Amino acid sequence: MSESAKRSTIYLDPDLHRALRLKAIHTGRSMSDLVNETIRMAFREDQEDLSAFDERVREPEMTYEALLKDLKAHGKI
Repeated sequence: MSESAKRSTIYLDPDLHRALRLKAIHTGRSMSDLVNETIRMAFREDQEDLSAFDERVREPEMTYEALLKDLKAHGKI
C-alpha cells in the first residue's frame, strides 16, 4: 500500500465481507487491494458511460409514449 493511502472505515454486509476475505486469501491479495481495484473499475465504467452520453448528446430524444407508438406501428408489441 502506498504512503499516500488513506484509511477509511466501511461497513460491509457479512456475506460480502466473507466472500471478499475468501477471495483475498485465494488470490493472495489484500482485501484493500481488491476493493480499490473494484472501485477503479466502477469509475472507469462511469467514465465510459459519460463519454457515451457526450457522443449521443445531439441525437433526438424520444418520449416513452412515442417509443411505444413506434413499436406498435412496426408490429413489435
